[in-house]
Amino acid sequence: MNNVIIVPSNDDKNIATITHLSGILFSFIPSLIVWLLKKDDNEYLSAQAKEALNFQLTILLAQFVAGILIAILVGFLLIGIIWLFNIVLCIVAAISTSNGETYRYPLCLRLIN
Repeated sequence: MNNVIIVPSNDDKNIATITHLSGILFSFIPSLIVWLLKKDDNEYLSAQAKEALNFQLTILLAQFVAGILIAILVGFLLIGIIWLFNIVLCIVAAISTSNGETYRYPLCLRLIN
């Protein structure tokens, strides 16, 4: 079997970078849009948008659980940690994709395959 390495174009790298960074402000919406538009056309963008989508859905779920845990005062701390975790990992992913690499988020539920 031939392993073909696909080198993403500069436009692909820029779109992937923006997709990861936009998760900080807009949650899963930008990655969902990019994934729906590019899933059949561009393997690199499809994979990175899907990865960003899965991560943002994981963050959303974690924030929901932390919101419930506010009732026992643990949630306040968790919400801050989740918020910081989201920012740091989105920036790391953006740097990685700006260099043309693929990025996989740690501790991410793979809900969309």
